[in-house]
Amino acid sequence: MKGAVFTILEDMVLDRFGLDTWDAMLEHAKPASEGVYTAGDTYSDGELFSLVGALSQLTGAPVPDLVRAFGEYTLHQFASLYPAMFQDVDARGLLRQVDDVIHVEVRKLYPDAALPTFDYVDAGADRLVMLYRSPRRLCTFAEGLIEGTARHYGVEIATAHPRCMHHGDDHCRLELSFA
Repeated sequence: MKGAVFTILEDMVLDRFGLDTWDAMLEHAKPASEGVYTAGDTYSDGELFSLVGALSQLTGAPVPDLVRAFGEYTLHQFASLYPAMFQDVDARGLLRQVDDVIHVEVRKLYPDAALPTFDYVDAGADRLVMLYRSPRRLCTFAEGLIEGTARHYGVEIATAHPRCMHHGDDHCRLELSFA
């Protein structure tokens, strides 16, 4: 996993829980990197999962809730860092271009990035189905990105998740309704 993910996690923990919590997470998780991350470097997926597990133990928040919050926080970071990506497109349009536009740009910066894939089913002007696949099974992170998108654009997005890799499916099906 690219270091940029870890630096955003660190920013979120510092913003929401403080330096003491970040330090305690590192003490609990004992990551191989010792908590020193460079955006372009690659770190093990297990290190991220270990850090989030430590945060869960320290805060009492369930891991899926923390991963979802991390996804939402990441969306807001991306909006600050890459504002042009959010212009001339609405919430549905932004989510519709994750695989075909956003991930293409990520691969330009980080050619070895292991990104999830999304396939789409257009189900009408106010609906979108996103089919998520990734060996990391971070579908709750995707849900957080969707929630962050809704907040960014000031719209409501109802999300149903009827199929999930955590329940034995080969992909997650995220059914979105835009209000």
